[in-house]
Amino acid sequence: MGGRCSYASLKKGPKPSAPPEKLFLKEAVPNEALIIDSSNSKKRRRDEEIEDEEALTLEDNLTFSDTLVALRVMRSQFPRIDKVSIQPIILQSQIYSSVNDRTQVDRELESLRREKVLRVFKLNTGQYDHAIMFLDDYLNQIERVEKRMEEKKQGDLEVFKWFKTSVIDSKLDPSIGHQELCELLALGGKVKDEHISLLINAGVLTRQLIDPDMYWFAIPNIGSVLKGLSQGRKELLSFLNRRRYKEMMLAPLEKKRLRLSPLDMRFHLRDLIGSGHLKTIHTPTGLVVRVSKD
Repeated sequence: MGGRCSYASLKKGPKPSAPPEKLFLKEAVPNEALIIDSSNSKKRRRDEEIEDEEALTLEDNLTFSDTLVALRVMRSQFPRIDKVSIQPIILQSQIYSSVNDRTQVDRELESLRREKVLRVFKLNTGQYDHAIMFLDDYLNQIERVEKRMEEKKQGDLEVFKWFKTSVIDSKLDPSIGHQELCELLALGGKVKDEHISLLINAGVLTRQLIDPDMYWFAIPNIGSVLKGLSQGRKELLSFLNRRRYKEMMLAPLEKKRLRLSPLDMRFHLRDLIGSGHLKTIHTPTGLVVRVSKD
């Protein structure tokens, strides 16, 4: 079990300093306007590109040159799942399948993480499995859970406000230690062990098995997605392995439905191509998806 959140022990450590605010020169209005206009035009171009990509097949938009565009397209294509309230997630493997330069992906994801555009989460479905969620979506996901717990009158919900403003805003890593968690929460109010339990029960934190004093940041209500991810991977690989050459044209394969996963075929194909379990081969008649050799 993790250590107790004794309020006395929290006073010993220094309070984390808030990130410095960006400085703006009021005199530089013309340049600033140019920067804003340039930024807005880039965003408009990206939005137009995303709208175009949404209507295309996977074969037509398998790869991108920009990690953020890939993320936003995949966010828009995240399948809706019946009776599951979850904001769109993107797997890191899916980005690897869509941007050819993995070093570029890692560099751009790190930059977006530090800029607080998105968060990266460790998943329990595989050693190298990570999920990506835009920060606004993650905060909305937490608020949904908070609202549901409020309706059921479950505990002191003030801790969710502390968690969002003091922990999420300053701790950008996928994990956090017990003592640091308590120190950050204490910036909002007096922390009790019950507060930590409430965050765990809500699904925003999970204890690490190898070290119970460490927590993974987690996505609430992700259980059915993770189950579908694991079962869909097995079903798709099994389907292709039963074929004579362990391959199939991408266009008809994308249209197939999986029985054991609520996630669509496009979601699973991007994942398995990016993780190296599947590969694509260009042929005169189109892309072929083939099982990679062990």
